Amino acid sequence: MTTRALVLGGGGIAGIAWEIGLLAGLAEEGVDVRDADLVVGTSAGSIVGTLLRTGSDLAELYERQLGPVPPTEKRTDFDATAMMTAIGTALAGVSDQQEARARVGALALRASTVPEEERRTTIRARIGEPAWPDRRLVVTAVDAHDGAFAAFDADSGVPLLDAVAASCAVPLVYPPITIGERRFIDGGMRSITNADLAAGYEKVLIVAPFPGTPGSPLGPSHDDEVAGLREKAEVRVVLADEVALRAFGTNPLDPATRKPSALAGRAQVPAVVEHLRAFWR
Repeated sequence: MTTRALVLGGGGIAGIAWEIGLLAGLAEEGVDVRDADLVVGTSAGSIVGTLLRTGSDLAELYERQLGPVPPTEKRTDFDATAMMTAIGTALAGVSDQQEARARVGALALRASTVPEEERRTTIRARIGEPAWPDRRLVVTAVDAHDGAFAAFDADSGVPLLDAVAASCAVPLVYPPITIGERRFIDGGMRSITNADLAAGYEKVLIVAPFPGTPGSPLGPSHDDEVAGLREKAEVRVVLADEVALRAFGTNPLDPATRKPSALAGRAQVPAVVEHLRAFWR
């Protein structure tokens, strides 16, 4: 029996909607990735992965993305250039990836943001407060204190809601999330997909709005992760196309991007479904 892994990358509210649109469209065409042996979710991907693993209906999730924005989804002002400038300054001279992530964590711990509980309320409105599913789900985050990478799963002793809130804690935008005596930030601060966690599976499908930054000092690059997996696995990658990127706009954390991003994900299905049908079979 061939083992299969689904890797879902980060990309904000727009990324959640695009992934749901794409995956719902694939399921309509008979390519239902919910039967993956492993799901790895980072940031936006942790939301989608949790929804997939906890039994949500994909068609219903898609329709929800097209409907009114719930009051829990408040607009967040997000200046990607300013954030990357601040992080770039903090990383000057760093050569160790974990130390680089720790420096980003230090920025996040000092930042003025909404309270943690408000952020948990937002995540709870998206996924509920589910138990870890029986089928394997891994949710990624980064320890804000020392930059250590965390791959939470059912054996970690961490509530799934907390793990997902941590995975979505974009530094300088949202508060680091307290788990035990530590605080955690977005798993995308190591890698936009953390696809290397799928090592050992025979087929790996990576679905990500963005491929991440080449040569990032924070962790492995998308290209390196894919190359490493391809040494022993068949790998397919689906990234957002130009239509989707336009739908994301300059602020993928804006709830107004939900509908256009979901539609763009659904519209991308015809371009990828046939080679994915043969691959996922």
